[in-house]
Amino acid sequence: MASKQEEVVDHSLNNPDTLTKYKTAAQISEKVLAEVSKLCVPGAKIVDVCEKGDKLLEEEVAKVYRGKKVSKGFANPTTVSPSSFVTPYTPLKTDENEASVEIQANEPIKIQLGAQIDGFGSIVCDTILAKPADASEEVVEGRPADLILATHYANELLLRLMLPPGLLAAGTDEEKAKAAAAKAPSQSKINSLLEKVAKSYECNLVESTTSWLFERNEIEGKKKIVLAPGEGSKGEGVPEVGEVWGVEMGVTLGGGKIKQLENRTTLHRRTLNTYGLKRPTSRKILSEVVKKFGTFPFSLRQLEDERDAKSGVVECVRGNVFRQYEVVGEKDAAPVARLLTTIAITKNGITKLGGPPPLDVSKFKTDKKITDEEILKILEQPLSRNTGKSKNKKKKKPAKKAAAAKEEEDDDDDSDDE
Repeated sequence: MASKQEEVVDHSLNNPDTLTKYKTAAQISEKVLAEVSKLCVPGAKIVDVCEKGDKLLEEEVAKVYRGKKVSKGFANPTTVSPSSFVTPYTPLKTDENEASVEIQANEPIKIQLGAQIDGFGSIVCDTILAKPADASEEVVEGRPADLILATHYANELLLRLMLPPGLLAAGTDEEKAKAAAAKAPSQSKINSLLEKVAKSYECNLVESTTSWLFERNEIEGKKKIVLAPGEGSKGEGVPEVGEVWGVEMGVTLGGGKIKQLENRTTLHRRTLNTYGLKRPTSRKILSEVVKKFGTFPFSLRQLEDERDAKSGVVECVRGNVFRQYEVVGEKDAAPVARLLTTIAITKNGITKLGGPPPLDVSKFKTDKKITDEEILKILEQPLSRNTGKSKNKKKKKPAKKAAAAKEEEDDDDDSDDE
C-alpha cells in the first residue's frame, strides 16, 4: 500500500509541500550555520566545532515534523575547512594529529552543513575570516578582502546566469517572446564571465567547482555546472523552471589548480550499488548509514563506533557501496573561499532557499573593482520578480552600484546587498 501511495505523490515544486520542506530544511541549515560561525575563532579545535554543529543540527531537526512519518536529518554533516582546503573537511577524534588541528587567526574558514526533510536537502556554505570575538567588526583590507569580495560578486553573478532566458522579461508580448527565445549562456560563457570577476580582484576560480541539480534524496542530479573544469570534467544541461540547485562558488588567491591532500578521507556517501559485504564491521556500518543518513553525505565521526567505522568503511568503498570524498586542497597551498547556496527556480525567478548570510561589503576595503560593463549590467539585474509579498524589507542596493562604489563609500549601507 505504501509503495502505491509513493508513486502518486508529486515531489516536484508544483507541490507546495515540497517547497515547504525545502524551506524548513533551509531555515535549520542557516540557523545552525550562524551558530557554528560564532564557534570558529582562533584556537578552536576543528573537530570540536564539527561535533557541536552536528549536535545543533540534530536538535533543530528534532523540533520539526514531530510525530509525522517523515524522514529527516542531515543533508551534509558539519564540515570546517582550513585556509587552503577546497573540499569539506571533518576530522576524527580517534586521529590524534587531525583531532588537534586548530583554527588559525585570520585564515578563511569554509563552513558547510545541511539539513533534509523527507529527502529534500538544503546545503549551505559560507567563508569567514577567523577572528577573536572582540575583533569581528574590524574592517578587512588587502588580499583577504580581495578574496572575499571576488567570491561574493562571482557568486552573485553565477546566480543571475542561472536564470532561464526571458523569465523576468518585461515589456510587450513581442519583447518578452524575444527574450524567452534567447539561448541560455553556455558553460564556456559562464566560465569566461566568472573568470573576469575573479581576475578583477587578482584571484582565480578553483578548478572543477561544481553546482548540481538537487532532487529528492539526491544532491548530485543529472545536470551540473562545472567552473574551471579540470581534465575530463564538463558541465551538463541548463537550469530550468521547477528545479532546485546547489550553487557553488570557489575562488582562490593562488593559481586555482587542486591536488589531493594526505588527510584521511572521512566524508562518504552511500551509493545505490549492492555488494556482498563479508566483514561484520562493514555490514554493521552500512546498516547504520542506511538508517541514519540514507543517501546523503555523512562523516565517519557520526557513526556509533569511530574505530569500527574506520576499518569497516574500507570494504564498503572497495565494493562501491560507499563513495568517498577525498580531501582536496589548492595546489599552491593558497587561501580559498567557497560559498554554497540552495536555490529554487520558479516562474517568478530564483528563490534563495538557504545560503550564506548577506555580505556587508562595507567591511572589506580594496583598491580593486569590477569594471566590465557586461558583468556590471548582469549584477544589476534582480534575481526574482517582485510579487509584492515581502514585508518590512529594507530597500536593497543594486549589486552593480555596490561593486562600483563600495571602496568610495566607507559607511555605505551595503549590508543589504543581495
